[in-house]
Amino acid sequence: MVKQWLAAAFLLLLVGLLLFNIYQRTSQTEQNTNEAEGKQQVQTADEQSGVMVAPNAPEGLKPGDKAKDFTLETLDGKQVKLKDLKGKKVFLNFWATWCPPCQEEMPELERFYQTYGNEVEILAVNATGTEKGVDEVRKYMNKHGYHFPVGLDKDLSVNNNYQALTIPTTYFIGTDGKIQEQKHVGPMTFDFMVKMKNKLN
Repeated sequence: MVKQWLAAAFLLLLVGLLLFNIYQRTSQTEQNTNEAEGKQQVQTADEQSGVMVAPNAPEGLKPGDKAKDFTLETLDGKQVKLKDLKGKKVFLNFWATWCPPCQEEMPELERFYQTYGNEVEILAVNATGTEKGVDEVRKYMNKHGYHFPVGLDKDLSVNNNYQALTIPTTYFIGTDGKIQEQKHVGPMTFDFMVKMKNKLN
């Protein structure tokens, strides 16, 4: 009787070990597959534009859509309302100090601002909710000598409204207050900004 119980217990132990090994191998295979797919997505996105794009990310506003109004405090302590810029061409740029592609774009944006700031309103919306604080943004601007206007999106509501899930992202708003060109995801060059300025009316 005891031998039968021992045999049954041993058999159960073997079955348990077999099931455990099968589960472990299956889990490892799935993990390796997911990691490989994830790496492929990252490489593809990076090769195409130098930025990371969230899977199934919404497109945001499209040409012809009215630009969503907002009010933000600027870095110099003033208030800026998008609707107050109606009648002017506007580049609405989303960025952060910690973002390498944004850092690449900033000198080009400053050069454009200094050259065409009287023709196009630049509003660089900083994702302040992701920064260490406003002082971090101020130090960055001062360190590099950038002078274009910066809006502080402390609760990221403007980033969310414009679906700026990847940065830098820039929207091009015409004098009619509507998005007139396809948004640009990734760093812009000076020549590209000039081209977009000339397309807006």
